[in-house]
Amino acid sequence: MTHIVLVRHGETESNRLGVFRGRLDVPLNDVGRAQAEGLAAALAGEPMAAVYSSPLARAWDTAWALAGRHGLAPVADEAFNNIDLGAWQGKNKTRIERDEPDLWRLWITDPERLTLPGGGETLAGVRERSHRRALELVREHEGSRIAIVTHRSVLKLLGGALLGIHDPFWKLYLDNAGYCVVAHEGGRFVLEKWNESCHVKDRVIERY
Repeated sequence: MTHIVLVRHGETESNRLGVFRGRLDVPLNDVGRAQAEGLAAALAGEPMAAVYSSPLARAWDTAWALAGRHGLAPVADEAFNNIDLGAWQGKNKTRIERDEPDLWRLWITDPERLTLPGGGETLAGVRERSHRRALELVREHEGSRIAIVTHRSVLKLLGGALLGIHDPFWKLYLDNAGYCVVAHEGGRFVLEKWNESCHVKDRVIERY
């Protein structure tokens, strides 16, 4: 049996301020660094063959905390980079809701149909690239446990694709530094844990 541990990075100040991050390379804050260490401690007793990560600092530093407990170095993988939010990157969500109400309504009701302004990426594009790469890693690490450290949007879409969940974006919730475990055996993916976050302190609830 192969296990994939899907990990969301620790907290940033942009999480607390309600600012869209996208591809902006914002760092972990003090809480996020502590969350990353808590995550690493929670998973220290689990065998780990490899740790893959988004190249953005908030995921990369979380991945290093996790990988270090297993004597590993994380591997940066562009397939797990965050969604490109185009013109929305760096903007406060309340400002977008006020200034672009039609797009905001589509974002919270039917995001799969949204084309983000400023050349942003579609959810379908994120799902395709992350899912394709995850399947490659399952074949490469058959019978082992690996971790993928990435971002909320990627995890929702990737998790949905692995589990066959239709339109998963607002059906799945993830805390900063929370993790999920998906097992693969006999050509089938089975969810073992979702948003395991007992180790997470001082969490910020982000609904949108």
